[in-house]
Amino acid sequence: MSTTDGGDAVIGDPRKTFLGHPRGLVILFFTEMWERFSYYGMRTLLTLYLVQHFLFSPSEATGIYAAYGALVYLMPVIGGLIADKYLGQRKAVMIGAVLLVLGHFTMAFEGQGGRDQIIIGDATYQVEVEGRDTDRRQFVVVDGERVEITIAPEGISTVGAEPAAANAADAGAAAVAESLDAPVAAVENPATAASPVAAGGFPAFVAAGDYTVETTRDTAFGEPVLFLALSLIIVGVGFLKANISTVVGSLYDQNDPRRDSGFTLFYVGINLGAVLATGLCSYLGFTYGWAYGFGLAGFGMLLGLVTFILGQSWLEGRGGPPNPEKLAGTKVLGIPLEAVFWIGGLVAVFPTWILMQRHELISAVLPWMAGLIFATVVGYTVVKLKGAERTRMLVAQVLIFFSVLFWALFEQAGSSLTLFADQSTEMPGWFNAGYTQMFNPGIIVVFGPIIAALWIWLAKRNMEPSTPVKFSFGLVLVGAGFLVLSFAAANAFNVDYRVPLIFLFLTYFFHTMGELCLSPVGLSMITKLSVDRVVGMMMGVWFMSSSVAHIAAGVIAQATTTDTVGGVVTDRALALETYGSIFGSIGWTGVGVGVLLLVASPLLKKGMAGVR
Repeated sequence: MSTTDGGDAVIGDPRKTFLGHPRGLVILFFTEMWERFSYYGMRTLLTLYLVQHFLFSPSEATGIYAAYGALVYLMPVIGGLIADKYLGQRKAVMIGAVLLVLGHFTMAFEGQGGRDQIIIGDATYQVEVEGRDTDRRQFVVVDGERVEITIAPEGISTVGAEPAAANAADAGAAAVAESLDAPVAAVENPATAASPVAAGGFPAFVAAGDYTVETTRDTAFGEPVLFLALSLIIVGVGFLKANISTVVGSLYDQNDPRRDSGFTLFYVGINLGAVLATGLCSYLGFTYGWAYGFGLAGFGMLLGLVTFILGQSWLEGRGGPPNPEKLAGTKVLGIPLEAVFWIGGLVAVFPTWILMQRHELISAVLPWMAGLIFATVVGYTVVKLKGAERTRMLVAQVLIFFSVLFWALFEQAGSSLTLFADQSTEMPGWFNAGYTQMFNPGIIVVFGPIIAALWIWLAKRNMEPSTPVKFSFGLVLVGAGFLVLSFAAANAFNVDYRVPLIFLFLTYFFHTMGELCLSPVGLSMITKLSVDRVVGMMMGVWFMSSSVAHIAAGVIAQATTTDTVGGVVTDRALALETYGSIFGSIGWTGVGVGVLLLVASPLLKKGMAGVR
C-alpha cells in the first residue's frame, strides 16, 4: 500500500487510478448508472402501465406501486446482512444484477392486459383505446366498426363512427361535428353527423345510470408474469442496492481524503442513469409500446451486469467475502454455500410473488411490524444506554420518524404525480407524462453540486445548518411543492381541466431541493449518531422507515384517485378538484411539521452532543 505525501493511505497502486480515484470506481459508477437506468426506466412507466394496459383502477395501481416500493426498500436490509456475514458485497451484487436482468426483461412480456366492456341492457360492447399519451381516444366496437365515444359524468356520448380497417378509407370521408351540442347548421355535412339516435349501431348518448362497465384482465398469463417480473426486481434490488455502495466505500482507506469526492461521483452516476432512463424509456414506451420501454430498461441492466463482470479485476478484491475459506469450504446438504444463496435468491422470488398479488396484506401488516420494531429499538435505547449515547440515539430515532413523512410525500412522484401528469397536466405536443420523471434527477445533476458547495461554504463560516434544521427544510420544501399544485388546481386550469406543465415542474423543483437537504445527510446521520455496536441495526431501521413511507405514500395516492374507463379518467373536473384538495392537505401538513421540527431543532442539536 502506498501513501500520499501527507501520510493518508491510498488504496491500490497509484498508477491504477482514473481522474485521481481508484479505477474500480469507474466500474461501480457505470454498473450503478445502468442499474438505475433500468430501475427508473421501469418506474417511470409502471403506474401508467398498470392503469392503461392492465386497466387496474388508479387506486389499485397506486396500491401495487406502494407495495412494490415498500419491498424494494425492505429487502436491502436482508441482502446487506447476508453480504456482511457470508457472501461479501461483490458476490451479492452479482446475484442481484442477474435477478434484475431477468426481472426487467420479464416486464417486456405484456400478455393481453385488461379489457373493458360497456354493458347497456342485454348488449355488450368492447372498449378500445388508441394511444398512450394524454390525448388518448376511446372507441367501442360494434359489428366490426369502431365508434368513437367520450365518457363524462353525464354519460357516454358518440363522437363518430370509424369502420374497421377494411373500411377505413370510407370512414375518413365522413366528417363529424366537433361537438354533439353544436346546432345542425354549424355542421359542414349534416348527413354524416352522429345520429341523435345511434351511430354505427351504438346509441348516440347513454345516461350515466343506464350502463355499467365490466373489466376483465389476463389473469392466466399477463398478470402472473407482471408480478413475477416485479418480484425478481424486488429480490434483485435486495441483493444489490446497499451492497454496491459498500463496495464504493471499500475502495478507500478510512482516512483517504478522496472518499467524499468518490461518493459524489457515484451519486452523479445514479442520477445520470435516471435522467437517461426516464427520457429514453418514456419515448419508446409511449411511442412504440410498453414492451419497448421495459425492454430498453432490461438492456440497461444487462449492460450494468456485463460492466461489473468485466471490471472485476479493477476492484482489486474489494468487497469480498468476510471469510473466503469458510464460504468455499461450507456445504449445505451437499450444496456449496455460495450456490445455496443463488438458489435461495430464486426461491425468495416465489413468496414475494405471492405477496405482490396480495399487496393489501403488505400495506396492512408492514406498518404494524415496523412500529413494533421501532418501539423495541426505542426501548433498548432507553433501558440499555446511558448519557450521551442514549441522547444521540434518541435524536436519530426522532429524525427517522420525521423522515417517514418526508418520503411519504416525496414518493408521490411514481404514483399520484405521474397520474396527475397524465390526467390533469397540459403537455406540449412533443412531451408526455413519462418525461416529467426527468425533472427530479435532472435538477439533482444541476443543483446537487451547488448545494454541496453551499454547505461547505457555510461550514467554513460556522453557519452550516444542523442536521435537524436540514431535515426541517426538507419537510417545508416538499410541502411547498404540493401547495404549488393545489394553487394551480384551483386557479390555473384550462377548459379541459388541465394545468400548465410549469406548475408540475416547480413542484418537482421544490421536492428535489428538499431531497438535497434531507437525503444526503440521512445515512450520514445514522452512522454519526448510532452507537457502534448497533449501527447495523439502526441502518436497517432507516431502510425500514423508507419502506413504511411507501405504504403511507400509497394511502395518500389512493385518496387522489377517481374513476377511469380504458385507463382514461371519466370526470376531469372531479379529478382536478380531488388532486387539489389532497395536495393542499398534505402540503400544509409538510410545511407545518417542518416548522415544528425547526422549532425543536435547538433541543435536538443539543442532544446530538457536539455532532452536527
